[in-house]
Amino acid sequence: MKKFLPVFSVVLAIVTILSLGLGSTQPKAAAQDQVTITWWHIGTVEDQGAYWQSLADAYMEANPNVTIEITILENEAFKERLVTVMQAGDPPDVFQSWGGGVLWEFAEAGLVRNIAPELEGEWKDSFSAQAALELYGRDGEYYGVPWTWGTVGLFYNKALFAEAGLDPEAPPVTWEEFLAAVQALKDAGITPIALGEGDKWPGHFWWVYLAIRLGGEQAFLDAYNRDGAFTDEPFVQAGEYLQQLIDLEPFPDGFMGLSYNDQAGLMGDGKAAMELMGQWAPSVQRDNSENGGEAIEGNLGWFPFPVIEGGAGNPGDVLGGGDGYAVGSNAEDEAVDFLKFITSAENQAAGAKIWILPTVAAAESAIEDPVLQTILVARNSATYSQLYYDQFLPPAVGQAVNDAVQGLFEGTLSPEDVASAIEDEASFELDE
Repeated sequence: MKKFLPVFSVVLAIVTILSLGLGSTQPKAAAQDQVTITWWHIGTVEDQGAYWQSLADAYMEANPNVTIEITILENEAFKERLVTVMQAGDPPDVFQSWGGGVLWEFAEAGLVRNIAPELEGEWKDSFSAQAALELYGRDGEYYGVPWTWGTVGLFYNKALFAEAGLDPEAPPVTWEEFLAAVQALKDAGITPIALGEGDKWPGHFWWVYLAIRLGGEQAFLDAYNRDGAFTDEPFVQAGEYLQQLIDLEPFPDGFMGLSYNDQAGLMGDGKAAMELMGQWAPSVQRDNSENGGEAIEGNLGWFPFPVIEGGAGNPGDVLGGGDGYAVGSNAEDEAVDFLKFITSAENQAAGAKIWILPTVAAAESAIEDPVLQTILVARNSATYSQLYYDQFLPPAVGQAVNDAVQGLFEGTLSPEDVASAIEDEASFELDE
């Protein structure tokens, strides 16, 4: 980025010109080049959109030569449109990314910019979630950074737990306790779990978490590195355990046709007792409810995914993830500078007061919400944090996971079928 001359230099230049006469042919300082940054994000929730707009406005005010054009898209629409522009070789300058296999494929196609030189040093060292940062890079190159990172867990309505005779301050710890709580809620006439499986990805959280609890990190690494397979016992068992839950019919009527926003709205309106979701859930619950989330105000709690006794996974292992931004291959330097700006400690702290779990250590103290504080402890304590399969794995394999797990929910695939369908795609995409 070109810079304005310091004030004293400008004064000196004026004095020199006047001393030489108005007819002087001394060269004039060129104005800064005008730069437009295209920025795509999925912050459709009102407070999120306002937060992002405020950052764009602040950056443009400090950098008058920069214009930031924001495109806000709903999650599924974003993914579809991003594929289209990537296929056309025209990526946005800054765009939403979850890192992992999808981003790495963009890198292999030359569609994202390596920002490792700009990242090196103080900016890189500022991230407390280094494991999250590594998902935005590979082989020494980095294509983006995370701005929020947390863990998926079970949000629950304490008032509904109490109504069902459950202790709202002692949520279930084991899978058996969890299934018992589901049954107690059903017996009380309460929908136990909100799920919008029409979007597929919310349901894949259940299967992946069970695989984590049953097989631990090693099972996944073996399947991913092809020392094992997605038909190994933990992955088949994941389907079997999930089938136990499905058989209890804990989901709302018509859940196979509901969207994620529908799922969140059920929680926000107090029409379901639990939701398995990431750290962003409370704001989405409020935004999609009929009354701004009054039903969960003061009643929302969070607990880790249940432990399976005898499983190989560590009880503290988490399915984790969050949001970040990648930089398109055609982006100007100003786009990288803007990305650095929005991940500064000051701006992360401002976001933490609304809904995010910061990835910058200096901003963590700004978290005031007790639920988010609980999630932060789980995130920072985890020895193994697995990014969502549909983002970490190559896109075709991730899609196979979502499709196969949906088949289990709708009753068209068995646990063995689910594992086989995923392995069929993995053997094609991952085997060398």
